[in-house]
Amino acid sequence: MKKNIPFERILKRVEKPGRYSGGEFGQIIKDKNDIKARVAFCFPDTYEIGMSNLGVRILYSVLNEHKDIWCERVYAPWSDMEEQMKLHGIPLYATESGDPVRDFDIVAFTLQYEMSYTNVLYMLELAGLELLASERKDDDPIVIGGGPCAYNAEPVADFFDVFSIGEGEEALVEFTELYIKMKQDGTYTKSAFLHEAAKLEGFYVPSLYNVEYNEDNTIRSITPLYDDIPAKITKRIIRDMDKSYFPDKFVMPYIETVHDRITLEVYRGCIRGCRFCQAGMIYRPIREKSPEVLNDQAKKLYDSTGYDEISLISLSISDYSDLHPLCEQLLSWTDDNMVSLSLPSLRADSFSKELMEKISSVRTGGLTFAPEAGTQRLRDAINKNVTEEDLMHACTVAFEGGKSQVKLYFMLGQPTETYEDLAGIAELADKVVDKFFELKREHKGDGSFKRPPSVSVSVSTFIPKPFTAFQWEAQDELDIVYDKQRFLESKMTNKFVKFHHHDAKVSRVEAVLARGDRRLSKALLETRRLGMCFDSWDEFFDYDKWMECFERAGVDPAFYANRRIGDDEILPWDMIDCGVTKEFLLSENKKAHENITTPNCSQKCSACGANKLGGEKTWCKRQL
Repeated sequence: MKKNIPFERILKRVEKPGRYSGGEFGQIIKDKNDIKARVAFCFPDTYEIGMSNLGVRILYSVLNEHKDIWCERVYAPWSDMEEQMKLHGIPLYATESGDPVRDFDIVAFTLQYEMSYTNVLYMLELAGLELLASERKDDDPIVIGGGPCAYNAEPVADFFDVFSIGEGEEALVEFTELYIKMKQDGTYTKSAFLHEAAKLEGFYVPSLYNVEYNEDNTIRSITPLYDDIPAKITKRIIRDMDKSYFPDKFVMPYIETVHDRITLEVYRGCIRGCRFCQAGMIYRPIREKSPEVLNDQAKKLYDSTGYDEISLISLSISDYSDLHPLCEQLLSWTDDNMVSLSLPSLRADSFSKELMEKISSVRTGGLTFAPEAGTQRLRDAINKNVTEEDLMHACTVAFEGGKSQVKLYFMLGQPTETYEDLAGIAELADKVVDKFFELKREHKGDGSFKRPPSVSVSVSTFIPKPFTAFQWEAQDELDIVYDKQRFLESKMTNKFVKFHHHDAKVSRVEAVLARGDRRLSKALLETRRLGMCFDSWDEFFDYDKWMECFERAGVDPAFYANRRIGDDEILPWDMIDCGVTKEFLLSENKKAHENITTPNCSQKCSACGANKLGGEKTWCKRQL
């Protein structure tokens, strides 16, 4: 293993050798003579970020459960390691074996965020593979993509052979089994395999779909090349989360990662339906795990890892219907073992004193809430369904419980937004500070209020995302975003309030990639020619280079980011069926412009369409 890599020389010259050495406790090693397919699972970012991703951990383990499959991990090397690899002629390699990625049968990329696209090309090039799928040969690996960005894979369609749409625990095993079968029975050619893969539920092969454009650059048609492949690809889901695969051990990193803890997936989906949120739509229907299953999974992971923190994750953890019974079961053994619990996605309208008292991490750390907008009108328009009263109640509970730090997340540039809505952000932050001092006066002498309040306001820029009610909306032009940021900053005069805003230029590029079509592949090819990578990192992102790439490729970024798409237009992602219907999203868009809210799934089924995907333990079933 790794005998061809001179680790003794190169690892002394890089900042974090633990990113590249492998050999971690819990890694899976197999005999290459006993397996029939090798999968290189690539996370297009650093080791620390990739090792924190629960989806990668699940898929790594479930593929390795199969006796004929060996799945290994691959991460994007930092610039210092890239320099050493090129100096010593070392191609991109897998962490477990050290074998070159190009020698694998399947190379799988998880696409978690659009700004990682340049890293995909960076890693393919380091692996010695042709960037364009059309230029790779039959004996080259099959390159497959998955994750949330696969729901609009068109900007990177030219670089991938196939995409997995939806949840991969069952789908990727089925895909790899098809590869093994065709290799064994002698029917394998890359084109034949991709044709068969396109017939599997949840797999999109872009080369088998023809896209035609109108003179105004809108899409005229998206047509499958063969009658035996679907015109629309329906995403795959796990129908019963209690029976879904979940690992009982994790690979333990040698170095600190972003999330060094047990991550326990409580449920998938979201009942809320915020109109800007892609995850809330593409992960429907809502499917919960039972407290008993979750408690058992937590115990097994604690026994195998020794982590002293368990994070209960979902899109909105306080919407889990059995949260209190789950906490009771976990606390029956975590307190004795000095294991803390954290709930990272609490909503202001469901935060309570009872929850705060039960969760140890809430007693020690700061709290984060996401009102998203400064006025109730705009919160209604985006269907946030959180009121100022909810936020003040949550802050009251936090302050009376000894908290002094509160983080508030907002979004700038949302459809129908006015400057009055923006001013409301500063006013809301001031009210949170005022609430602290009001309670301090009421509780005079209480040690809970000995520290001054600190309210952090973080404002991101709205990005229209596929499969949301706002997928048709335009993003604000940069000069408008800058003007709004300056206006907001001028309103932040309270010394107890700290104001931060995201880089609007990053958000603009992200919007182009989020709503782009296949013609963007030319621009992405230009990014590789300029050596661009790690664009989700501030120190690497270069807006001028992006604009240069778009210009070289003949791409107008405003066409994708700053244009209101017509309701009747064919969208680049219209060949994908995420379960939620376009009709539902259009009706939600109309409601937004009328400031009308839609009740969440626990109150009433709004017929979004996701119930057709099945699943016995879903909110859909409860409401029908």
